[in-house]
Amino acid sequence: MSSLVIALAVIVIVLLACYAGYLLLKVNKQQQRASEANQQRLNEAKAKKQQILDDIKYIAAAMLEERCEPSEGVMRIAKLFEALSMSEQMAVEFPSIFEHYDCIKAHPIKDERKALAKQQRMKLDLARMKSEAKLEQGLQDDAKKITEFHFIH
Repeated sequence: MSSLVIALAVIVIVLLACYAGYLLLKVNKQQQRASEANQQRLNEAKAKKQQILDDIKYIAAAMLEERCEPSEGVMRIAKLFEALSMSEQMAVEFPSIFEHYDCIKAHPIKDERKALAKQQRMKLDLARMKSEAKLEQGLQDDAKKITEFHFIH
């Protein structure tokens, strides 16, 4: 009788060990899948960031080639840097762009602009044009620097 109990105990222990091994393999596979998914998310985020940086360079080139108004280019570039949480560090690299952005960032656009009185629109346009004139060379220099800048990410 005692050898029967020992044999049953050994069988139970072997079955439990096999089940534990199966569960460990399952956990390993799950961790591997999670790691691969995380790596894929990181790669996608890096690719998205690179695409935005390429867009910033494209806008800067359009500003240099006069295919884009300076204020429009500044607005787009600054907003894209904000989306990347890089505004503070890039404000040091491209001071004229961010100085002009500070001047125009609160200006309404599209329907909000149309809703303004003509006098108010003219006042905003004057402020924008003064800033553009004051910073014209700096905006050109910053746009050129952006097209040649090597962003580290």
